Amino acid sequence: MNTRDPKPEGRNPKAEGRGGCEARLSPAAAAWTCTRSRKFLFGSRTSDFLRVSGFGFRVLSLVLSLLFSVLSLPAASPISPDDIPPLRPPHTEIPPSFWEQYGLWVVILGVLSLALVGAVAWLLTRPKPPVVVPPEVQARQALELLRQQPEDGALLSCISQILRRYVIAAFELPPGELTTTEFCRAIAGHGQIGSELSTALSEFLRQCDQRKFSPSAPAPPLGAAAQALKLIDQAQTRRLALARPQ
Repeated sequence: MNTRDPKPEGRNPKAEGRGGCEARLSPAAAAWTCTRSRKFLFGSRTSDFLRVSGFGFRVLSLVLSLLFSVLSLPAASPISPDDIPPLRPPHTEIPPSFWEQYGLWVVILGVLSLALVGAVAWLLTRPKPPVVVPPEVQARQALELLRQQPEDGALLSCISQILRRYVIAAFELPPGELTTTEFCRAIAGHGQIGSELSTALSEFLRQCDQRKFSPSAPAPPLGAAAQALKLIDQAQTRRLALARPQ
């Protein structure tokens, strides 16, 4: 026996219209068309629509997870204005800063450094005390420079001035511009110079004056620089003799 639905022969159901079981169709064709329309919903089978697909499963899982999250949240308890809100945990103790620990030492070291720098600068820039050169050293150095020069009136005058300055400084005579006669009188009456040395000094100074101002023919060289050096040595011997204890 054939169990399939009988198809109407010679008639197209779609050609008769878009309605359901039309009255113009035969009873067999109308029954077949109604049964066919119940099996299809918008171009798909009813069983296919009710079957859970992969996309539907993912959507259902997402909805269930959101619902579970909302239900698992604790219920917010109402806070009254008099209640103290929960406090945060206390912070660790703040360590002291560098200036709090070593600020005083930094200031002290800075002041000491400035004082040290100032002292060094003062030592480097202060005027140095003049070096005291003994009078005999000064006289010998000046006479050594004049020994090789030709003797004339200017040279003799320069040598006599060097010798006078040495005698004044070595025997502590009063300074001043004295003529040769006055200077010889002053050294003759000086007890530390003595008669022997004062006579030699006076004779040498008079010879220098005679050669400076003499209009006669030039005489042979006197050797004034060498004689002045010998007189200085004689005067130093006299000073050492005076410095010895009696």
